[in-house]
Order: sequence, then structure tokens, then C-alpha cells
Amino acid sequence: MMSKPDDRRTASRPDPEPLAARRSEARAQLIPDDSISFLASLRLRMPAPIRLRELIRTIRTARTQAEEREMIQKECAAIRSSFREEDNTYRCRNVAKLLYMHMLGYPAHFGQLECLKLIASQKFTDKRIGYLGAMLLLDERQDVHLLMTNCIKNDLNHSTQYVQGLALCTLGCMGSSEMCRDLAGEVEKLLKTSNSYLRKKAALCAVHVIRKVPELMEMFLPATKNLLSEKNHGVLHTSVVLLTEMCERSPDMLTHFRKLVPQLVRILKNLIMSGYSPEHDVSGISDPFLQVRILRLLRILGKNDDDSSEAMNDILAQVATNTETSKNVGNAILYETVLTIMDIKSESGLRVLAINILGRFLLNNDKNIRYVALTSLLKTVQTDHNAVQRHRSTIVDCLKDLDVSIKRRAMELSFALVNGNNIRGMMKELLYFLDSCDPEFKADCASGVFLAAEKYAPSKRWHIDTIMRVLTTAGSYVRDDSVPNLIQLITNSVEMHAYTVQRLYKALLDDISQQPLVQVASWCIGEYGDLLVSGQCEEEEPIQVTEDEVLDVLEGLLVSNLSTPVTRGYSLTAIMKLSTRFSSVNRIKKVVSIYGSSIDVELQQRAVEYNALFKKYDHMRPALLERMPIMEKTASNGPTEIVQTNGETEPSAVEPKHPPPVTQPTNQANDLLDLLGGNDVVPVIQTTMPTKPASAGGELLDLLGDLSLTGGPAPVPAPSVPTSQPPFLLDGLSSQPLFNDIAAAGIPSMTAYNKNGLKIDFTFERANPNPNIAVITIHATNSTEAEMTDFVFQAAVPKTFQLQLLSPSSNVVPALNQGTVTQVIRVLNQQKQQLRMRIKLTYTHKGSAVQDLAEVNNFPPQSWQ
Repeated sequence: MMSKPDDRRTASRPDPEPLAARRSEARAQLIPDDSISFLASLRLRMPAPIRLRELIRTIRTARTQAEEREMIQKECAAIRSSFREEDNTYRCRNVAKLLYMHMLGYPAHFGQLECLKLIASQKFTDKRIGYLGAMLLLDERQDVHLLMTNCIKNDLNHSTQYVQGLALCTLGCMGSSEMCRDLAGEVEKLLKTSNSYLRKKAALCAVHVIRKVPELMEMFLPATKNLLSEKNHGVLHTSVVLLTEMCERSPDMLTHFRKLVPQLVRILKNLIMSGYSPEHDVSGISDPFLQVRILRLLRILGKNDDDSSEAMNDILAQVATNTETSKNVGNAILYETVLTIMDIKSESGLRVLAINILGRFLLNNDKNIRYVALTSLLKTVQTDHNAVQRHRSTIVDCLKDLDVSIKRRAMELSFALVNGNNIRGMMKELLYFLDSCDPEFKADCASGVFLAAEKYAPSKRWHIDTIMRVLTTAGSYVRDDSVPNLIQLITNSVEMHAYTVQRLYKALLDDISQQPLVQVASWCIGEYGDLLVSGQCEEEEPIQVTEDEVLDVLEGLLVSNLSTPVTRGYSLTAIMKLSTRFSSVNRIKKVVSIYGSSIDVELQQRAVEYNALFKKYDHMRPALLERMPIMEKTASNGPTEIVQTNGETEPSAVEPKHPPPVTQPTNQANDLLDLLGGNDVVPVIQTTMPTKPASAGGELLDLLGDLSLTGGPAPVPAPSVPTSQPPFLLDGLSSQPLFNDIAAAGIPSMTAYNKNGLKIDFTFERANPNPNIAVITIHATNSTEAEMTDFVFQAAVPKTFQLQLLSPSSNVVPALNQGTVTQVIRVLNQQKQQLRMRIKLTYTHKGSAVQDLAEVNNFPPQSWQ
């Protein structure tokens, strides 16, 4: 009885499946079939993604970065959803929008595979966006790019030239070495086709293939035979680019293509002499882009080749004289022409013409053209010194330019133009520039004046006056070694002591803010104070000064807030020295005793020691405080003085108040080992055997034994040299000009070191008094984005030579080739042996200390013969 109600309930429930079937049938009877398919397709296509133009317009309405970021994230989410649903209809549109977001800097890597799907499509519009996306989103670091190799190969053989062009562009843009090896044969076939559209693209693609896989270069050699015969300028342009790349990468190719120089000259002549062509005309000049490319190729082909240079001299002269300079297009062609003339073995008249073109550039109103002209003249001044000298006044006028880059280049070029004939006039202009220039120029300008005055000073008085003028004008900006160098110069100029101390005393009364000037003045007053008080100056009218007035000035320096601790040390030492030159000994004792309790430890130590001299060792005081003897000339480089004697190197500390310490000759070779770093060179020195002083450093060739000694006879042992400094080290202090004119020497420059962005170039001169002395000027430049600080250049030569290093212009090599550090090396080569040198470079770059050794064995024969 209990089961009946349940049975009734169970029986009364309708079956769900038949019910659903009946409802579907009823719905099918009410809605036609075509309406159902329309609704289904409508559901799949909604919502349609916005177009690229709408997206750009929407993003540009964003007022803040956060609002723009929100719009991008929302659209990226919609694009990701579309990609997951495999929506083929709007894939092209979505990838295009993704590429726009990538251009704005937002991540778009999730669209890489979609680009490959578009490339595989048969529609040209899809392929175009797909290949564009591949070029932007893919590179050889991602393995995904290998998946498109087969698609590119198929498209390279496509029947439509535009599809083939897309494939060539993509391969030439991002093809890896593996892709280039697989597809180089297809590119070579297209390079031989008669279709100009494909040939120019294939030529550029071949350039990329050669860069990635240089060994495939010979594959394209047969195809290059007829490229220059093409009339289409696009094919000619890309062909010249391909030939340039091949010549730069292979010396064999360079020799092979030198036979094409007459053909290139003929093409360039036709471009110059042809009439107006609207298809290729740019500002009245026929196809300047092709002209520039041909000039660059001629520059490569004519370098170090007499026949090729002779063949192109006439056409270069025509280009230089017939090109219109009123438009920037003509200036670009003239600039390339100048570079070509300077690089090939051109005639002297042609080189003068090129430098005159650069001189006209200096008068141009465009700052970029003036900067380019100054940079080019700076590169050529070593080889064509006299020609550049003709434009000296124009170059000096550029020192007054408002643009800082132009002023810096003009300053560097002005120093390069200084010689013994124009030293007075150039120094006058440069000192005027030093007075008015910005603080950022003062350090480099002061260093340049010091070096130029040391090399070309016409007299010692002029040298001293010039250095004092620099110290008075920019004393706070000079290098640290300027003070000891000037002290040494004054000490060695015995006849100028009275004049110098009087000038420095006057300068001290006018200004005590320039600390280097105050230090030199204090030292000189302490040494030659008796000459100041006695009024024995013959060079100018003497001044009347009492002992108390001199002591008042020095005491004022001790208490001045402007004085640094180093300056106070100089002043206290000067006062102490005057105790043997003045009669006011009691006053000096009182001053010295006061500073025996100074909070400055250095000053306190000096005062305590000086007090001890007054009390316990008063009998020794006159001998200890007598005048300094003449100082021997040493070559400074960084924080140490490196004394060069007969090829041996001896670092020693710099101390201007004491004569150079005498070291044992037996340690000099070991000191050189320390200089050059003892990791890769081992000296053969018998430490258990007594060493004769006369042969000190005789094992230097063993130390430098891994230098290349082949290719010439064994060096003849040098005659014994006294242990004192060789006479030629003091030549810089002579009253006559030290060097010949650079152009008279005719010695080509060379690159001694080029690594990690640091480039060291050597230029050569000959010394006037002794033709056996080669004067090498190093030019250090830095092409990286960060400056190189604490730069130190050191050098060593075999024992048959004598070497001297002068002070560098700076210890900071500016970034991006914005400046040059120069340093002078003098090498005495009495036996005319082939010059060999080992150099050591030390600097700090991006916070890291860098140290490197290098050997220089390829000096030009003119530098040592």
C-alpha cells in the first residue's frame, strides 16, 4: 500500500530527454535553419576588436601614464583572449595593434607565434604584418625564429615579387647564422635575376649574410660581376654597399675589386655631369646617396694603393670643385670627398684642396658642419700641418663660439697647431680663452698650455711668465703635478730667481685664493727671500720690501681660511727657511712654536721638528736649510716619477723639497718588472752574483725577451752610460725650439692600442738639437659611454734606447670621443735600431680597475731610421 503513491509520483514525472528533444523540435519549427547559423556566427564574431586607428586615437587621449597603462593592459587582455580562441579573422588586426604597443615600449612577446601563423598564410596582407612582426619581435636569441626558415624559403621562390621582397627583407633584418647558411643559395639566385626590385633587396640581404657567415662571401662573388652595369640606381646603390662590405672583411676581395675603380669613377662622373633627373634629384644634385656610397668605396679601394689612388685623383678633384655648397646635400658629398682624399695616396695639391674645403666649412652657419670640420682637421693636422696652419685664424675664432662642443674641438685643434714659430701668438689667444671660458674647459686648457710651453718656450722668462699667468687665472683647475714642475723650472733657471720671486710676491699680494699659485710663491719666497728683500732684480724695476712685510704675508697664509693644509705646510716651511736668510730669527721661532700644538697633525709635526732644529740642532740648521740644488729632469706619469736611464725604469716618489733619492742600480730591472707586471715576463737576473754598477739594467732585454726580435740583426750593446740623467732629458729647458715642423718630418701616425673602447694613437716628430731623438705623442681617446679615470700610461724599451715620459695632459679620458689625453714620449736611438716598446695601461672604468699590457713592434721605419 505504501508503494502506490511513490509509483504514482514516479510515473507522473516526465522523461527529461524526450522533453528536451520535443522542445528542440518545437524551436526548430519556429526558427528557420539559416537564422540559427546567422545567430551562431554572430555570437562568435561579437564583440569585434577595435581597429588600429581607434586604438591609437584612444591611447593618445590618455592624460597620465597610469591611464595609458590601463588602456594597454585592457587591450592586451582582449588580444590574448582572441589568440586563445584561434580567431583567424582578426589575427592580422590584433598583431598590428600589438606591434604598435611594442613600439610604445610595452611587452608584446606573446604575439611571436601569431606572427609565424600570419607568415604561413596565403594572403599578402597577412604575410606583410607577419613578417613585420617577426622583424620587430624576433631575433636570433629566440629559438622561435628557426620555425620560420621553411616559410621564408618557400616565399623566396614565390611567384609574386612582393612576397619575395618581404622574405628578403626579413632575412636581411633578423636572420641568424643558421638561417643564413640554409638560405644563402636562394639569395644568390635572386641576386642574378633580371628583376631590379628583387636584385636590390637581394644585395642588401647578401650583406647581412656576409656579416653573419663571412665564409659564404665567395658564393656571391660571381653574382657581383654585372651589378655595376645596372642602370637602376637602387641596384647600383645596394651593389656598392655589398662591395664595400666584402672589401672591408676580406683583403683578397679588396685586391680583387680594385680593378673596378675605373668603372666606379665612370659612374661617379656620369652622376656629376648628368643633367636634371627628377627621379634622383635632391636639392639640385643627382642621387647624392649613391655618390656618397661610391666615395666611401673608393676610399677603401684607394687606401695604400698607388695605382687606384692615381685613377681616382681627377674625379675627386671634379667632385670637390663642381659640387654646390649652398645646400646641406652638397656639404655631405664634399665631406665624404675630403675623407676619401685624406685616406688615399692623393696628390699634395688635392690634399690642400680638401683642407681648404674644411676651412670653408668653418665659416658655415650650421653648427654641425663646423663641428665636423674641426674634427676632420684635428685628424689631419699631423700629416698636413702647414695646410691646416693657413686656417689658424678661423680656428681660433671658433674658440668664441657659443656651442661647447665646437669650443672644445677648437681648443684641441689650436693646441695641435702650436709650434715654435707661432707659440707667442697662439698662447696669447689660448690664455685669453682661458680667462673667459667655462670652468669645464679650464683644466684641459691649462694642461695644454703647460705642455705647449714646455715643448716650444722661446725663453725661460717667457715660460715662467706663461705658467704664472695660468696659475693666476685658473690655478684651482691645474693638475697636481703643476706645482712641483714649476718649482723645478724656477730652480733650474738660476738667472731668473730674483725676477720670479718678485713676480710671485706681487701675485700673492693681489690674490691668495689660487692655492697652486700660493704654494709656488711660498716655496720661492722661502728659497729666495733674501733676493726679494735686497731688490736685486734686473729684469724689471725692483720693489722695496722689508723682512717684516714678507713674514706678515706668510703668517697671513697660515691663518687664512682660504689656505689648504698643504698650503699651510708650504708657508710654515718657507718661514723656517727664512730663519737662515733673514735676521728676524726670534719672530720666526715664536711663529714656529705656536704651531707645535696645531690640530693639523702634518703642521704640528713640521713645527715640532723645526723647534727641535732651533734647540738641539741649531748648529745644523744653516746647512739643512740652504738653497735647493738644481733638480734633475724626470718624466712624471701619474703619482710616481719614472726615471728613464738607458732603457731602465725606476719608479720613485715625488718630493719637491728634496733632491731625487739615489737607488741601487741592482734593483732597477726588478722595478721595471713591477712596472710592467711580473705575471707574463720573467727577468733572467743572477741575484746571487754581484752586479756591476756599469751594467745595471743589462738584463732588460731578457726581461723583455718575449718582444719580437726577429726581422733584423741582433742589437749592438750600447756604450756605457753614466748613472746620472742623460743630457737629452734636459733639452726641454733650452731656449731654442725643441721640435722641427711636423710636416717636415713626414712620419705617418699609427694606432698602438685599440681595445675595450680605449684607443691609443702615436704621432711622431723629430727633435731639432738631436735628430736621433724621436718624439712620440700619444693620443688616448675613449669611445665608450663612461669616462675612464685615473688613466696612467707607462712604457719601456730595450736597453739600446733611452726613453723619457713627460706629464700627460690629463688623467681622465672623456667618454664618446669627446676629448683626447695627450702625452709626450722622447726616445733616444743613437744606433738606429728598430724601435720596439712595451706599454702598460691602467685606468678605472665604470668603477672597476682595468690594467692591460701590450707590445708595439710595428713602428714606421721613418720613426727610427
